[in-house]
Amino acid sequence: MTPSFTVTLDEINAMDKAAFIAALGGIFEHSPWVAEGAYRHIPFRSVEELHKTMLDTACQAERGQVAALLSAHPDLATRLQVTPLSAAEQRGAGLDRLTPEEFTLLNELKRKYTDKFKFPFILAVRGKTKDEIIEAIGKRVHRSRDEEWAQAQAEIGHITGFRLRDLVREG
Repeated sequence: MTPSFTVTLDEINAMDKAAFIAALGGIFEHSPWVAEGAYRHIPFRSVEELHKTMLDTACQAERGQVAALLSAHPDLATRLQVTPLSAAEQRGAGLDRLTPEEFTLLNELKRKYTDKFKFPFILAVRGKTKDEIIEAIGKRVHRSRDEEWAQAQAEIGHITGFRLRDLVREG
């Protein structure tokens, strides 16, 4: 999945705060505060440094703010409207082509997961099949809350890394 536009790292580094937030505010699902927090570290030497700074901003925030970030992620294979980035990522994994049985199983697992952890199942689905996704949630639903809190943040790191590398070119 590639965005409809890309920018260079040099262009990112030259942006004022409002433009920076406008360009990168959607990288972390419904959480432009991450881009706003990362802006104070401008300029960035690489896309990886930019991503690490954004991820550190997100993961080192107050626990309630991190919980809100986790909760901002859409359910996988939902029939509800999701952001264009999430929709494209889910289509790429085949989640728009689930059989009725797969859809029912995935929804049951998601409900158990959300009931247990109080945030949606988060997985970087790029490069994964629908079977791998169903297998992952089937395993992860049995973990502890601390394990899943950490795993969800790691998955957000993968998701946002893909998104940022799709949007920002070195140079």
